Amino acid sequence: MLKLQWKHFGLVAVLILALFLAACGGDEEETENEGTTDNTGSENTEENTEENTGVALGNEELELVYVEWDSEVASTHVIANVLASQGYDVEVTPVNNAAMWEAVASDEADGMVGAWLPGTHEAQFNEFGEEVVQLGANLEGAKIGLVVPAYMEATTIDDLADFADDLDNKITGIEDGSGVVAASRDAIADYGLEGWEVQTSSSGAMTTVLGEAISNEEPIVVTGWTPHWKFAEYDLKYLEDPEESFGGAETIETMVRQGLEEDSPAAYQILDNFEWTPADMESVMLEVMNGTSPEDAAANWVENNQDTVDEWTAGLE
Repeated sequence: MLKLQWKHFGLVAVLILALFLAACGGDEEETENEGTTDNTGSENTEENTEENTGVALGNEELELVYVEWDSEVASTHVIANVLASQGYDVEVTPVNNAAMWEAVASDEADGMVGAWLPGTHEAQFNEFGEEVVQLGANLEGAKIGLVVPAYMEATTIDDLADFADDLDNKITGIEDGSGVVAASRDAIADYGLEGWEVQTSSSGAMTTVLGEAISNEEPIVVTGWTPHWKFAEYDLKYLEDPEESFGGAETIETMVRQGLEEDSPAAYQILDNFEWTPADMESVMLEVMNGTSPEDAAANWVENNQDTVDEWTAGLE
């Protein structure tokens, strides 16, 4: 009888032990599975629990192209400085206006931050727009038109007819092929300025001639655009344009080559985030005009505007 009781006791003990082990195994499995479901109760995968570690550099060699307008010298060197600070080897190459667009469209360059739209670069955008990636405006409030010293009595483009002899029927322009030169030629036709012509040169030559005329208080009319340091340096005014030969307000936009987002993700993000104000640009332009190298002027601006730069580089490794 006692022997039978011990047999029953042994059987019960084995059952209890088996139940205990099963319970422990269940607890362990439950512990292992802890954290594998989200707040909705759905099971998480390795993919959706992986933390975001930032955006990779990718290909670290970049080339930016720009037109040697004071505005684009400033913007290109500033963004190149920021890209270099994030680990990129950046080459900046000055080219003419048509070549700037063509280089990005043909993948010979990675990007540019000097596309004036909708008017100034309308022809280039129509030709190359479908072959580049348009990242949007990096500066709002740009403008083009004809500019004279404030001491001249002319107020509209139509008034230039009264100064034909003093100005020798010439508008002092910049590079041939630029949008502001083309619009100036349209204005000559729109306002019936017979015998007038746009004397093309370069941005630097135009501002030199402007400065010389102002120092002698002589009449002069030049192709102008905002932002530009000359408005901080001299007392100037735009001639009113009721015929709208120069269009309305413009933006300066960023364009990059197709495939840059895949090849250099962080650079693409920085260029996409790049945005500043006319006052920012003019401060860099004025410093360069006063003798600072574009590289040093850009570095000074970046150092003094780190909060803005941090917005451009947010989320990178």
